[in-house]
Amino acid sequence: MTFTTTPPGSLVYLNGQEVGRTPLTRDFTWYGIYDVTVRKEGYETLKTTQTVSAPWYQTIPIDLVVEMLPTWFVDNRAYHYSLTPAPSVYAPPGPGLLTRAEQMRNELMGSRRGTTQPAN
Repeated sequence: MTFTTTPPGSLVYLNGQEVGRTPLTRDFTWYGIYDVTVRKEGYETLKTTQTVSAPWYQTIPIDLVVEMLPTWFVDNRAYHYSLTPAPSVYAPPGPGLLTRAEQMRNELMGSRRGTTQPAN
């Protein structure tokens, strides 16, 4: 199995076990359903299931005949996942926030001097 991602360098988990960073090539021993989790800092975690179906030469009774052949079949599977950038947690303060902060600072400075300024 070969895993690639956009962006590269993402961490891949198969059935809950970490298997490495992409690009990643790994042997697999059974066909079936795999739980795939792909993570990278700054991107949303991708959780999906990947079905790996058996090729035609692994179906019963064809597999018995294929095992007796002098050739060797190799099953290569390639999967690509694209991660979505995570929404930014930081939002720059708006002009209203800065104005209110300046007013509060002026009020606090005025109360230190013994004079108070009315709030707007």
